[in-house]
Amino acid sequence: MPEERRAQLAAALEDVRARIDAAAKAAGRAPAEVKLLAVTKTFPASDAALLADLGMLDLGENREQEGSDKAAEVAQLRPNAQVRWHLVGRLQRNKARSAVRWAHEIQSVDSERLAEALAHAVARAREGHDRHGPLAVLIQASIDGDPNRGGCPLDDLPRLADTVARSGELTLRGLMAIAPLSMTPEAAFERLAKAADRMKIDHPHATELSAGMSGDLEQAVRYGSTCVRVGTALLGARGLTSP
Repeated sequence: MPEERRAQLAAALEDVRARIDAAAKAAGRAPAEVKLLAVTKTFPASDAALLADLGMLDLGENREQEGSDKAAEVAQLRPNAQVRWHLVGRLQRNKARSAVRWAHEIQSVDSERLAEALAHAVARAREGHDRHGPLAVLIQASIDGDPNRGGCPLDDLPRLADTVARSGELTLRGLMAIAPLSMTPEAAFERLAKAADRMKIDHPHATELSAGMSGDLEQAVRYGSTCVRVGTALLGARGLTSP
């Protein structure tokens, strides 16, 4: 029932925001410094629409196709909602043209070739009046350097950051990362925070640090996260496949 689901989401949203507030205060930070991004992957557009009703307008998706479809459906369900869609999963270059049509921000740029493909796609989309203005991007950093998990190795971040910053079609907003299972969250986020500080020397406007999810958001906030990506704690356990 929609009303029952809305009540579930409202209660979960209150709990997650309380966790963020407590974590920020424990770290000596203002809660307003930490944005909540609701990751709606594998959940229906109806859930995304209910979150928008509750004031949760920053929504994230992992897969380009699912994100494209869901963004279109939510636009029909809530035509007046100013939802901002964020792509947080790995993106193939051949999906760049589609992604820039619906994503307000892409948090998973991990190579110069992907950055160049996105810049080209944005230019074409702007020419065709399918989007206005540059695309905000975050570089996905690989904290442990494992090539199988995606992300740019920390030593390669400066070159990739320079490539993004030079593009007139992309706006470098900061870094994103996932804490690897091989490290404690504290160790992972400490390493990420140092990489972010180094990047801001050359790119002082790249202040976004997207780190922390349902299970480790407190540790991420302690080490400077400005955006936590929460799915399970908001929407519940996921199935094995996308609907």
